[in-house]
Amino acid sequence: MVRVPLVASGGGCVACRGMDPVELADHAAPPPAVFCVGAVVRDPTGRLLLIRRGHEPSRGLWSLPGGRIEAGESAEQAVVREVREETGLEVRVGEPVGHVLIPAGAVVYDVVDFACTLVEPGAAPVAGDDADAVVFADAGTLDRLACTPRLVETLREWGVLPG
Repeated sequence: MVRVPLVASGGGCVACRGMDPVELADHAAPPPAVFCVGAVVRDPTGRLLLIRRGHEPSRGLWSLPGGRIEAGESAEQAVVREVREETGLEVRVGEPVGHVLIPAGAVVYDVVDFACTLVEPGAAPVAGDDADAVVFADAGTLDRLACTPRLVETLREWGVLPG
């Protein structure tokens, strides 16, 4: 993904320069970013931890556990909190595995997904907070789940799908 500066060194939106007043009136600023995190967690057999979203956006669809970074919180702290709130599991946060932008009307979710390991590898997840169900999914199970848009394709591109 290429990021383009929205403000030129002289001030003002780069895209707005040279627009006539009618064009300028129709030009909208980009939606604000909501910074979020996600967790790529596998159990000892290689299955991927997924939650079924209990709230919008994408209510009822399966996704990685995660959510918004709260004020004063690091991305790593947010991952640990979100996994605990949504699944009851404790994780250690590793390296980022990928980054996605998810347009959602008035905002864009700017999400960094991290590789995580279970603190207790045999622990069983329990749905909580924003999740209404949770599962460790192998490849066959994942194929049968209704997932959030582009989740499976993105995880495949990152090389983190269950085997």
